[in-house]
Amino acid sequence: MNREFYYYVLLTLFLLSTVVDAQENQTGKWKLPEHNLRKYQWLANSEKMNYPGDQTIDVIYYKLDLMVTSLPDYIKGSVTIFARVDTTNIDSLFLDLAQNMIVDSIILHETIRAQFNHIEDKINIRLDQNYLFNDTITLSVYYQGLPNSTSTGLGFIFRFHNGDPVIFSCSEPYFANYWWPCKDTPSDKADSADIILTVDTSLIPVSNGSLKSIIHNNNGTHTYSWKVSYPIAQYLISVAISNYQLYTNYYVYSENDSLVITNYLYPESYTTQNISKLDLVPEMLGVFTSLFGEYPFINEKYGHAECYADMEHQTIASLVAFEENLMAHETAHQWFGDKITCKDWHNIWLNESFATIGTSLWKELKYGSTAYNQYILNLMNTSKSLNNSVWVEDITNVGNIFSLETYVKGAVVLHMLRGVLGDTLFFKTLFDYSNDPELAYSVAATEDFQRVAEDVYGEDLDYFFSEWIYGKKHPGYKIYWDKEEVDSTWEMVIKIEQTVNISPPFFTMPIEIKINYTAGDTIIKLFNNTQIQEYLINLPNEPMSIIFDPDNWILKDIISIVSEVEEEDYPSEFFLSQNYPNPFNPSTKIKYSIPQLSNVIINIFDILGNEIEKFVYEEKPAGTYEIIWYAEGLPSGVYCYRLKAVDPSTGSGQSFVEAKKMILVK
Repeated sequence: MNREFYYYVLLTLFLLSTVVDAQENQTGKWKLPEHNLRKYQWLANSEKMNYPGDQTIDVIYYKLDLMVTSLPDYIKGSVTIFARVDTTNIDSLFLDLAQNMIVDSIILHETIRAQFNHIEDKINIRLDQNYLFNDTITLSVYYQGLPNSTSTGLGFIFRFHNGDPVIFSCSEPYFANYWWPCKDTPSDKADSADIILTVDTSLIPVSNGSLKSIIHNNNGTHTYSWKVSYPIAQYLISVAISNYQLYTNYYVYSENDSLVITNYLYPESYTTQNISKLDLVPEMLGVFTSLFGEYPFINEKYGHAECYADMEHQTIASLVAFEENLMAHETAHQWFGDKITCKDWHNIWLNESFATIGTSLWKELKYGSTAYNQYILNLMNTSKSLNNSVWVEDITNVGNIFSLETYVKGAVVLHMLRGVLGDTLFFKTLFDYSNDPELAYSVAATEDFQRVAEDVYGEDLDYFFSEWIYGKKHPGYKIYWDKEEVDSTWEMVIKIEQTVNISPPFFTMPIEIKINYTAGDTIIKLFNNTQIQEYLINLPNEPMSIIFDPDNWILKDIISIVSEVEEEDYPSEFFLSQNYPNPFNPSTKIKYSIPQLSNVIINIFDILGNEIEKFVYEEKPAGTYEIIWYAEGLPSGVYCYRLKAVDPSTGSGQSFVEAKKMILVK
């Protein structure tokens, strides 16, 4: 990075309830609530690196033994790798390492110096013999250099806070090889790892797993040894180094046992306010344990390391700020992303969407259903502007991998799955997925999660996953209904029409409709699986109005809800009724009449004249129509609605224009 600046991203209102004040420092402080530095700083980077690594080997173990210095900024040390041959036979292999790093030597089986070349970010290594399937290979790469982060702002970063060094890694998706030699793909987890870090005694080096030893070297440095005993993906191996102060609290998971939570803060961040936020984390672990099963790394630790990135590093999340939603997101990642890791970056939603829905579930169980519903509503409002699939088609561009579809729309999809399955089966699906013997501490693709969901539900869900994970956009609904009294009961006709989409052309979904009577109401569920579909419903009482998807289970646009009228009731003039009820919360009816075929436009505006919504925009025959406007997520105040009806034969000129005010009170 060639210049000093502050970078502020507030991605959507749902991501951060409070904005933390930026603190001035030598290089500027990055603030990326809920999402992090590696996901937004340089989205223009389109290089795919060497992904997906050498497929002829299966990595079993990594040991990173590094000395890290600041001023001069430098890494020097070795990485030892145990690998198993995963093909018929090999006499060479390659590791991923950025070209600017210097490889001094490579030693096989502790004694044999290997021949190698380092070209195009790959270390091509000639082995000492031909190795067969399941043979194991041990090699140590001795290397040094200043990791190059200028083109991406990611990898291994040297910065300052308040005049003191802060050094940290941020490797997702393609940047582990920027600072250490590895097989740089999430599909190949090592079974275990050691991270040994030697730094100046004024600094504390933090990493994954359990702290096994601290050695004072009597030369102005000390060495911290961290041990990872659970499988770990290469991009989750973490380094965070600064003049940290340690705040420790505990997650008590049984009468006799507790898990240490180690929080490494800058001295200036060791405040009562931050400590009070960190004290929520044991409760978060308890909530997620109740939903997903026990904390996955219960024999090691959980914790946080403050730096200039937000990242779910296994057992030690990196944080820019100690903000509640952010901490909930990264804590949920310990199950989804760390315990179960996406098999490839096409399926990154299995990490990020699950962590995002985890935040919403934390809010629900901590603060109630209203907090959950508002959070989901904000997610939905953001999702309505998105056009791409949740499954990432082009993973050569980092911006595609960490798009809003990955986080926001994917979380909405999980909310919709909850609506399809119902609470009991939805939460069982999350639990079973997290604890599936084929997936736990391993990797998963979308079809793996679909398999678990279908096993729990007992029915095929291919329609749901194919349209919401691989499809694009969302449905727009026009709803027409009519009623007729038949032998002291009532028949109701409901017609649901979807606007034409491209992929899929329409969305198949179960849809709830609330039918209001003069006294009371009832909810019916219809399965909508064609572009235009009619339903005949027998009712004991006269229906007065309907609410489409009353509990907001579907990402959608409601274009119109119209009560049909008989031909003889055609109006003789244009008319726009006052909305009812008024004042209202959260929905109100708007009724209008047109005496002739017209192009009809209904707009909603705030009091300043800003358009909130274009509600109807279509050609309609003469008749009286009723629409329902839902104002969830909008503040109390005065709003305006305007009807325009234009003669379609001329295509110009206004046959009728009228506007009225309405009041939203919450």
